[in-house]
Amino acid sequence: MADRMDPSVLRRFPVVDVEDLPVDLRERVIAVGEKSGFIPNVFRGIAQRPEQMRAFFDFHDSLMDRETPALSKADREMIVVATSAENGCLYCVVAHGAIARIRAKNPYISDQLATDWRKADLDERQYAIIAVAVKLATRPWEIVDADLDGLRAYGLTEEDVYDVGAITAFFAMSNRLVHWGGLMPNHEFYLMGRIPKDG
Repeated sequence: MADRMDPSVLRRFPVVDVEDLPVDLRERVIAVGEKSGFIPNVFRGIAQRPEQMRAFFDFHDSLMDRETPALSKADREMIVVATSAENGCLYCVVAHGAIARIRAKNPYISDQLATDWRKADLDERQYAIIAVAVKLATRPWEIVDADLDGLRAYGLTEEDVYDVGAITAFFAMSNRLVHWGGLMPNHEFYLMGRIPKDG
């Protein structure tokens, strides 16, 4: 596992060393690092206040580790990529784009979503989800009941519909924290999910 800060990272705040984190947070970060082979820069970038980092992790995991028939883990990552692109967040587009490629088993989907989600390789249900999420991310005052009803028409449960909005809102915050801290994505994210592991 690479346990180093990517040299391309822009830092506006002191970076906390993983070994200096409280035990529970250190274990969570190391577990992610062991699974991915590196520690995502965002973990060090949000570690100044352990209580906030812990809440960030918990909220993230409660949204992104869920999977239902109408809102898969891949769908959830695609929401992040499309809305983060609208927010101009390079870090989240690249990092979650990597995860979306892997979970969707589609090496093209993240680039499509980040460039023009309307032309992305989406089915009707996914298109409806992304359309509402992007609307909430960019024009939240225009959200009306019909937007939520449209998601229900595609089989999303009440929890699924709530999660579409919560994912969009959570990553709007995440996007802004990354912008505020000047964080850049790890180099490793760029190739993940693009080529076979043995290629």
